Formats: sequence, structure tokens, C-alpha cells
Amino acid sequence: HAKGSYSRRLTNKVAASNYFVLHDTSDDYKKATRNMENGVIDMILEIPPSFDRDIVKERSSRVGLAVNSVNGSAALLGGNYLTRIVEELSAELREESFHQPITRSAGQQVSRVVTQSATQPAAQLATQSKSVVPRYWFNPELDYKSYMIPGFMAIILTIICGILPALNIVMEKENGTIQQINVTPVSKMWFILAKLIPYWTIGVVAMIVSIAAAYLIYGLWPAGSVFSVLFSGIVFILSISGMGIIISNYSETLQQAAFLVIFFILIIILLSGMFTPISGMPAWAQAIASVNPFTYLTRSLRMLYLNGSSLADIAGNLMMLGIFSVILNGWAVLSYRKRG
Repeated sequence: HAKGSYSRRLTNKVAASNYFVLHDTSDDYKKATRNMENGVIDMILEIPPSFDRDIVKERSSRVGLAVNSVNGSAALLGGNYLTRIVEELSAELREESFHQPITRSAGQQVSRVVTQSATQPAAQLATQSKSVVPRYWFNPELDYKSYMIPGFMAIILTIICGILPALNIVMEKENGTIQQINVTPVSKMWFILAKLIPYWTIGVVAMIVSIAAAYLIYGLWPAGSVFSVLFSGIVFILSISGMGIIISNYSETLQQAAFLVIFFILIIILLSGMFTPISGMPAWAQAIASVNPFTYLTRSLRMLYLNGSSLADIAGNLMMLGIFSVILNGWAVLSYRKRG
């Protein structure tokens, strides 16, 4: 909020660091809150309007730091990095005779910068203590299970609706039974649908069981709508099953299909942001993550479980999954050779 020299100095230090990308310098805290809830930003640094005046006149000023802790490890690191930047500013002010260590009050992570009078001893300044009481949003306890369980749900759906259909069709190729279907007037689209519908049904049941197991075993229940969780899973099932059929269409043996499945599934899972933040990946990995259906399901489930987001909040992720569903299933139908 503040526009003075000290506040600009703090903002510039944050923007110049290698740890953060400055998204906006808005005066609307509610707008920043909405951006954090929607996953647009990860941290909010609130500089009150009286920041510069308090430093000069009252020798005391505060800045608030709110951290999106859906990803607990990233939240902890980000909070520590930003705390270090504020402490560096405090050290610079001490050198300029605006001295005193930084302290933080409870309720949210807060930094206090206090000026030193000309008669205050430097030894007294050096011995004052600092305390940090951070405020983490959406995952206050930084519980790793709350962060990982939605990702494991996505893995279960990938195995059931992506891997199993691919291996099933290739097994029929090896056994020769698929030739009996190829000589019938059944169209390619209906044949593929007949192969996928059982796995789609099993996938929906597995999603329901996963939601119940997460609650009964770990006490984890969606902060948002359960219907939204199921709907996200269904849209993902449509896309990942298309990828499985594509693999089966280009595989002649079960061993060949298994190698392709392992190759693509490892890439899908590791480059989805499930284990490491996408923002910390190199550019080529971020490009792969942007065309990875697993990325958008994992992001949606975490928003629904931890943020309490609605369908409107995850509409962008669902739209991307829908696009993948059309592209992958269309490719699957076109690449299937009925009498190849």
C-alpha cells in the first residue's frame, strides 16, 4: 500500500532477488487474496500506508507476509527467503543509523523495522532477539499428507484408465482375438468406446473409494465440493484413457506397450508439479508440464481439498483437460487401424 522511499526500497529488493517473480503491486488486498486462492500468486507482502512515516517518526513499522502453504515445502522456503530480504533491509537501515533487529508479532508473519536514536548503544542493538510467527494459508500445519494425497488420487486414475486399457488392447492383438472385431461392421469409435467404458466406470468407483479412504485413514476431506472433485476426476479420465489407446495403437506386442507406458507415465508424473513446484523447473520442463493432463488434475484437486475452491475457480484447469480429451481421443480414433 505504501508509496514512500522505504517501501519502494523493500519492494525493489524483493523484485531484484532471484527467489521471487513480482506479479503485481496492487493497493487492493482483497484482489491479492483472490489471486492467492486461485493459485495465481504464492505470497502476499503487505506494506501498510504508514510504513515510511512510522519508521521516521515512531521508529516502528510493520509489513505483513501471507504465504500459500498448499505446497508446504515451497511455502516454508519462500517465507524464509522473504524474511531474509526484510532482514537485509533492516541491516542496511542499521548501517544508516536507522537501526534495530526485526521482530514479528503473532497472527501473521510480520516484520518490524525500528530506528535507533543517536545515543542508543550498538551493543544493546546487537543483543536484541528476533522471533518469527508465520501465518500459512490453506495448510497451516504444513502437512505433507494433505499436499500429496490428491496427487496419489491422480496416479490411481492414471493406472486404471490410462495403463490398463492400453495393455488390454495389445494383449488382444497378441492373442489374435481383436481380428474377430476387425471383420465386423462395428465402427472404430464404437469399438474404442466399448473398450473404455468399463475402465471409466472403474475409475469413477476408484475415485469415490479414494475420497472415502483419504477421509477415514488420514482425516482429509475436500474443503470444496465433493462433486467438483468427482467431476475433475471424470474429465481427467476421458483424457488419460485416450492417451492409453494411442499407445496401444502404435504397439504390436505387450512388451513394447509396457515400455512406452512406463516411459510416458514417468514423464507425466514427475513433470506435473506433484513432487516439485513447476515454477522451480527449467523452461523445457515447464513446457512439458503445460501440456500434461496430470498437471491440471493435481492442481485442481489440491485447490479443492486445501483452498476450498469452487468449479468456477478451477474452470481453467477443467477447460485444459477438456481440450486434451478431445485431442487425445480424436487421435486415438484416427490412429486405430481396423484392418491394418
